[in-house]
Formats: sequence, structure tokens, C-alpha cells
Amino acid sequence: MRFSRGASWTVLRAWVIALAVSSTAFAKEPDNQVQQVTVQQDGPKTIITVEASAPPLYHAQLVAGGKRLIIDISHADVVGPPPTITRPSGVVGGVLVQPFASSSGKTARMYIQLLAKATYQVRVRGNHLIVELQSSTESQAAQPADASARRTTASVTLQRVQYQNDDRSDSVILHLSKQPAYSQSSPRTGVSRLLLRDTTVEQAAERILDASAFNGLVRSISTYRSKQSRSDTVVEVERADNAVGIVHLNGNQLVWTFALPKDLPSSLTGVGADGGAARKTRTVAREAALVDVPTVHSGDQLDPVEESEAEQAEAGAFLPQPTLGQAANTRAYRGRRIDLDLKDADIHNVLRLLADVGRVNIITADNVSGSVTIRMRDVPWDRALNVVLQAKSLGMTQEGNVIRVAPLAELEKEREMAIARRKQEYELTPIETRLIPVSYASAGEVQARAKDLLSPRGSIAVDDRTNMLIARDVPGNLNQVEELIRSLDTQTPQVLVEARIVEATSRYMRDIGVQWGGDATFSQATGNPTGLTFPSSVGIAGGASDGETPTAGLSPFNSRVQNPNFAVNLPAAVGTGSGGAVGLTFGHINNTVNLALRLSAAETSGMVRIISSPRILTLDNHEASISQGTMIPFSQVSAMGVQTSFREAKLQLLVRPHVTADGSVSMRVKVNRDEPDFTQTSARGDPTILKREAETELLVMDGHTAVIGGIFTRNTGRNLDQVPFFGDIPLLGLLFQHRRASDSRGELVIFITPRIVNRAEALGR
Repeated sequence: MRFSRGASWTVLRAWVIALAVSSTAFAKEPDNQVQQVTVQQDGPKTIITVEASAPPLYHAQLVAGGKRLIIDISHADVVGPPPTITRPSGVVGGVLVQPFASSSGKTARMYIQLLAKATYQVRVRGNHLIVELQSSTESQAAQPADASARRTTASVTLQRVQYQNDDRSDSVILHLSKQPAYSQSSPRTGVSRLLLRDTTVEQAAERILDASAFNGLVRSISTYRSKQSRSDTVVEVERADNAVGIVHLNGNQLVWTFALPKDLPSSLTGVGADGGAARKTRTVAREAALVDVPTVHSGDQLDPVEESEAEQAEAGAFLPQPTLGQAANTRAYRGRRIDLDLKDADIHNVLRLLADVGRVNIITADNVSGSVTIRMRDVPWDRALNVVLQAKSLGMTQEGNVIRVAPLAELEKEREMAIARRKQEYELTPIETRLIPVSYASAGEVQARAKDLLSPRGSIAVDDRTNMLIARDVPGNLNQVEELIRSLDTQTPQVLVEARIVEATSRYMRDIGVQWGGDATFSQATGNPTGLTFPSSVGIAGGASDGETPTAGLSPFNSRVQNPNFAVNLPAAVGTGSGGAVGLTFGHINNTVNLALRLSAAETSGMVRIISSPRILTLDNHEASISQGTMIPFSQVSAMGVQTSFREAKLQLLVRPHVTADGSVSMRVKVNRDEPDFTQTSARGDPTILKREAETELLVMDGHTAVIGGIFTRNTGRNLDQVPFFGDIPLLGLLFQHRRASDSRGELVIFITPRIVNRAEALGR
């Protein structure tokens, strides 16, 4: 059999491509097998050993808030029944290994259920994959014991930090001396942090790398030593808020990939294994594409052509990863870069040349003609194709790797005819009636939302008795309406709001007083005259006493002395239930000279703690209140007589919660605690009302407790009552003084705790 030169080249090329495709498909077959999984306890550590037929390539990540560890072994299958371990051991609650297929071949996935938060380290030893897990509390408790050893030597060195930028993801590659133990966290929005334990960083790698010029998901990369432990290294990445970071080991390289959730492969994200319980953005309706209507390109970027890896490598369909010195606009075209220098070349030959370079099929219409003169250096082939089409007023339509080139006017005419045909088919589509039940929402409320998705031929009605929607339209629109209603018809979040009002009051008072005095008589009647003509008799008595002066204790026979004759009358407030006093009396024969002394002192200290905890359950965006208290009557005298009105003194919680998209709770809260104070009354005996109130708006995470306010008061006082001049005499002045000291403190703190009781049902969608 004989072939022409062109046919021989075509056959040879087909054989090369077929061989490349077959070799690629053969490479996807699993080249490793998981044979056995064992779990053993070594002190505080739990060690899981996976025995394989070849050295495993793996990727590990913590999911479900640190409660589950997922390890994927690439290009691996499971021999026999999937290994399952259900007996708890240490921090491990169970282990399950399952095989599944992906676009890159078979993968063996190991699910490790954790009983508590733990740190983990994965390493490869021969054909064995060894996973060491230890409880976070135990590892922190053991940290001070070997802190000195860790400060002196670190087992891993961070040598270099490399940044790579791609169309859909950014990568931070850490080059290390060997595999480290690491943990990933997000200290704040837009920042991801990677802690490398027992890792030192070389001086050249300890820096800040600015990647903002690439307009990618990563803006900057900072590498520095940890402040808590100098033997640890921190790599902090400032990223886009909606980007997700996935870490996996590749030999001694730690690859940190940042991408949008929709762009991450299932082998990295573990979709289907774990999911969050917060509201997510969903597309519930999308206008159907016009069937058989070509998309016309003229001077635009070509859609990516699906090729095998061998063809892409041969044709250079993708550019190498840009470095920090390249501009961001080099990402517009992804074709192989070529040089063109043509003069008066037939456009058919130019298109055939570009088709051969780009590994695509180009079909040219009969009315495409002309010549092209072009000179280009180092440009992508798809950009050169667009320039040629623009220069000749041509357009193209693309389906897979087949490109049809024709004049723009002809393509636009075909497009208009296809649109008209599509509209005509739509007008002839039969109408369908569908009953859509609504469970949680009101059918009348969602009716207005669904009307926007109906076509001019459609209608929607509400049956109030069954809370059902009756929709009529073409089947495609009815599917969109039903999907919208299913997304809106969910349980309304219910929030249990608990407030705690803690009051603590302490009081201290000390009161010390003295009373003393007496009388003396010198006269002929008492037998001790002065012996003078004048004055022949002298009488002295204290004059600081009155009818209210306390005299208890001055006489063992009488509780009250009629005339104590106090010279200094500065007693403390003593009596039933407070303080104490002692009285001393001294007298001469016939009571001609008497001295009375009474010492009194009082000290008071006490502490009061009051805890009030109102709580109430309400729906999202609905106001609720709960209160408890008393109604206090107040009398008012007017021309119409005595009227009685009531005022409330109550404990009340008033709240209006709103559940946010990320599962937090935004609340408008008003908490007040009022109580009557009968120690302070009006002239009519009506008590005053002590008010404690807080009103605010705040955002709290589900299940967390926040302090919304507090008041601290302290009153201190020192009083000194004394007799002038005598009270200033050192030591002796104590007999002429009355001292009082007081210190009272009060503290009020209000806590608030929201809990979404039906979180999974209301937000898990």
C-alpha cells in the first residue's frame, strides 16, 4: 500500500498521538496497593501504620473542625475488603479506608475519626505510611519539659520559599531539609498561618514576599520565627477572603495551594465527606443556552481546547508558571509562543499553519479569501489567529477543538436565524401544570419571588388551604421555579438567647467613739471646803450630755444614768445588732469626786451576690421578651381624690436575633433589672426603684458568650469628729475624737449567649 507524503505524515502523527494517549491512560492505573492498617498506643501517642506495596504518595488534612483527619494515597487501590477499625485507641475513635476513582486515577482514602483535638505527623518509612497523633492538651503539657532541648536544636530547616501563580490557583512552595510537623490556622479574615514545628529558617528565606502585582489570590507571604517558641517557624499568607488553602507534602516540599472552593479538585477538598452548616451561595435558576446558536468570536480569547497531556506538552498549549518578574497580563493567552514572518501569504495557508501549531481543526468557508502580511515575534498562536481574523473582518465559531472560520456578516446572519428558530420552538412548547408544596414558608410570600422566573406564557397561583403553589409554564421554567422554592422553603433558624446578670456588692464600715466626764464638789456640806472666803464652795460637772445620750454600761444596777455629766460625748453608733460599748465609773467617798468613761466601737462587713438568668427561644428576625417582677402601688392626691397607680419593677430580656450567613447571631438586646428599695422612701412612704439597664447591638458566634456591659462603683469615706485643740494632741487626743471609716463596692456584669437550636436543619443547605 502506498501513501502520499501528506498522508504519511498524517498517519504518523495519528500513531504518535494514539501512543501518547495510551501511555497516559496506562499511567493512571494504580501502581500501589494498601494491604493492612494497624493502630497501636505508644505512651501519649497513637500510631497508625499503613502497609502498602510501594512507597506511598499522600496528602493529609484536618476537616470538620479538627475532628477528622483525611489522608489520600494517590494512585493506590485497596486489597480485599476495606480495612475498618472501630475500637477506640487513645485519641483515635476509628479508622476507615475506602478506594475511589478520580480523574487522576484511583485513590485510597483513609478517614481517621478523632475523639479530641490532636496534633499529627505523617512520614513514609519504606512501604509504610506512619501517622503519629497526640492530644493537643498532652502535647502542650509536655512542651515545657523539653523546651530547652527544642531551643537548642531544631530537626528541620526551611531553606527557600517559592511562589507560583496559575489561572485558577496560587501556590506557596516551602523547600525544607526534611518533612516537618505542621498545623494550619486562620487568625483573622483574609490571613492563613502555617506553623512549622521544630523548624528553623535560613536568613535568606526570613522575609516578606510581595505578590500583589500578579492580581492573584495571594497578596503577600511573610516568613518569621515564632514568638512563643524560637524553634518554630511561622509562614503567614495574606490572601483573598474567599480563597481556601490546602496543604500537602511532596517529598521534602510543603505545597500550600490557594484557590476558590469551586476550583479545588475533589481529591484535595474531600467533597462529600464533610460539609459546613452555614448558608452558602447557590445558583437555583439559569437561563437555558440557545441550542444550535453558534458563538461568534472576533478578536477574543479562544476557549481552552481539551487535549491530552502528551499533546499539550508537544504543542506548548500552556505557558510555564509565571515568576515574580512577569506582568499579570501574560495570562490572557495560553497558546504556544511562535514567530511569524509572512508576506502576501494566502490566508488559507496561514490558517493551516496555525491549526498545525495549535493542534486544532480549522474549517474555512468558501468565501474566505485574501492574502496576509504579518511579522510577529514571541506571541501565542491563539493571539496570532485572532489578529489575522480581525485584519480580514472574519469571525469564528468553536466546538471543542474544531474551529470554523467565515466572514463576520455570514456568521451573524446564521446566529440571528438560529435565535429566531429557537424563539419559534419556544412558542410551540406545550404548557405544563405543576403543584409545588410549601412546608415551612408561606405560599403567598414565596409566590412573588417565583413570578420573576416565569415566562410571559406562565402563571402561578396559591392554594391557601394546602399551602401549595399551582404553577403553569414550560417545563424548563417550572424546574427553575421549583428549585427556587426548595431553596427558600427551609426551617427558619431558632435562637435560644440566655442572659446572665451578675451583681456583687461588698460593704465595710468601722466606727470608734468615746464618752467621758464626771463631777466634783468642794463645799462645807461635803466636808471638803475650799477654806476661802470666796469661793468657799466649788462644783465642776461635764456639760456635753443630753436626754439622747446613751449611758448603758455606766452603772451595774441601772441601764440608764440620769445625769452622766459627759464632758466629751462622741459615741459610736451601737445598739441591737451592731457594735459594742463598755463603761467605767470612778468615785470618791460620799461621791464628792466622780469620773465616768464609756468606750464604743462598731465594725460592719458583708458581701452580696445576685445572679439572674433569663432566657428565651425565638425565630430568626422575630422580637421576643420575657420578664418577671412586681407591681408597686403609688398614691397620688389630686382634686379628684386619692388615685393609685402602679409601676413595674421587673427583670426583663428583650431581644431580636438575626442569623448571619456564616452561622453567627446578630442581636439587638435590651436587658434591665429593676427592684424596689424600701430603705429610701418618699414622704408618703413609697419606695424608690433601683434601675439597671443595658441596650446594645452585637454580633456573637453561635454558642459563644459575650460580655455586653458592666458597671463598677466604689464609695469610700473617712470622718473625724473631735474637740478643738484637745483632739490634735498626740495620743491624748484619742480621748477627744470620734472616727468613722467606710468602703462600699458594687459591680454589675451582663453576659449574653445565643445558641442556634436547629442549626443543621436551618443552615445546612
